[in-house]
Formats: sequence, structure tokens, C-alpha cells
Amino acid sequence: MPGVAAAEIRGRGAADTSRIVSIGGAVTEILFALGLGDRVVAVDQTSRYPAAARRKPDVGYSRALSPEGVLSTGPSLILAAVGAGPRSTLDVLEQASVPVVLIPEAHDKAGVLAKIAAVSQAVGEEEKGRVLAAEVAADFAALEDMVKAMPGRPRAVFVLSASGGAAVVGGADTSADAIFRLAGVTNAMAAIKGFKPALDEAAMSAEPDAVVVMQGGGQVLDAATVFSLPAFAGTPAARERRLVAMPGSYLLGFGPRAPRAARDLAAALHPGARLPELPARPWSAEKDQ
Repeated sequence: MPGVAAAEIRGRGAADTSRIVSIGGAVTEILFALGLGDRVVAVDQTSRYPAAARRKPDVGYSRALSPEGVLSTGPSLILAAVGAGPRSTLDVLEQASVPVVLIPEAHDKAGVLAKIAAVSQAVGEEEKGRVLAAEVAADFAALEDMVKAMPGRPRAVFVLSASGGAAVVGGADTSADAIFRLAGVTNAMAAIKGFKPALDEAAMSAEPDAVVVMQGGGQVLDAATVFSLPAFAGTPAARERRLVAMPGSYLLGFGPRAPRAARDLAAALHPGARLPELPARPWSAEKDQ
């Protein structure tokens, strides 16, 4: 795939970071957490946090970018999460002599810290990046202590969408599965790999204690819709009407707030446990919308 690693752009001489186009919700969140929001001239549709990011010009969906739309913002640097594209668009952007730095995408503690390091290096703010990474690492450590102390591991299913009476769920090797593991939650659909439709019999036999969905961004899955699906109608989750809804960019974004999202998910799925709040951080003060 085109693009250079953050470590490589430094070898090209001092990068002009005055006009950054940020592609990927976690990339954008990191830039703002580093205090560089004023350098961001445009973002993609997945960049939902903080609110100031949503006020930036929108260049479209991260995987369906047009070179004209990106170049029209006059970028001096493009930071894009791995997976952004299509490839033809990234080729055109590089041919236009705009540096394109690809930021690694991973759904665990090491992956989040690697994103912070890559972004901070690409913009020449390594010291700020080290400070942010230390805060996020401390949040992960506190989360790990909480999860170890929690009684039991509830079984849950993440439902991405529902259409025609069928639910698309998050199986193994997905961002949903990863946030479940961080939160001390058992993925009842781990036998499935990827985001795939759930067979009714498989979902019912998995006996989830709760169903987790995304809210905001046009998501309309509610308890009435989810628990009317044959896949979940006879499950413990349906009997207890246990539906947890969280903003998608927060729950599955895997930016600096990933430990907080996992902590909030754990609290929602362990209603009897009194989990402590993570330390207040200036970059996590806003609520998602």
C-alpha cells in the first residue's frame, strides 16, 4: 500500500505540519489530544471526537476517498489510518507531492500506544506524544486492575446492524471482540470470525447475558428492535431486556480513550460492581454525541 510510515517521513526533511488532513477517528482524536487541532484542516466521516473535529471540512468516508476532495483542502500533510483509501486515491495524493503517512491500526493496548507514537512522530511532537502515551498507559493499567477484581465474566453479543430479521454480529478478530476482552466480557459469538450474520440457533445457544450496540451516527437499534429478532428473542439478554448502547466512535475507536470505553462497558455489564472512574484528562472531558 502507498504511503510511508511515520518513522520514514522524518528522513525526508522537516515535514510541513501546518495543514493536516486527518483520516481515521483515532488519528484525529490523537491530534487533538496533542493540542494540534488548529493544524487540522479537514477530517473524514469517522472523526467524531472531539466536537471541534466535527466542525472541520469533511472529505468523506475513509475507505472511499476522492483525491479531488482531499486536495481541495490544501493539505501539507495527510495522516491516514491503515485501511484508508482506495489505493488509487493514495497514489494520486502521493503523486501530488503531498506526504501521506499511514498510521498503524490495532485493537489493543500496544496498538493504541503505537498509534500515539506514530502520529506524534509524524508531526514532530514526540515529547507531547510521550506524555500522552504515559497517561493512556496508566489508564490501561488501572483498567486491568479493575477487570481482575471483577466477579465473573458476563457473556455479551455485539450487534453491528439488523436488516430483514437478521443480525450482523461481531465475532473473533474484530474491534468489538477486542473491546469485550479489555472490559472482561466474554464474546458469546467468538466462534464466528469477523462481522457476519448470526444464525438464529447459534445466537440462542450462545445464551448472551446482554447485547451491545452502537448509538449515534444514525444508529437506530433499540431494545424493541434487537429483542424482536429471532436470534435473540429466547436469550437471557432478552428476558432481562439488557441492551447496552454506546457511541460507536467511543466504543470501537481505539484511540486514547479506549481504556475509558472499556471501563464504561464493564460498568454497564457489571451493574453490581462499583468501578472507580479513571483519572480526569483534559483530552477526554467532552461527552460523545
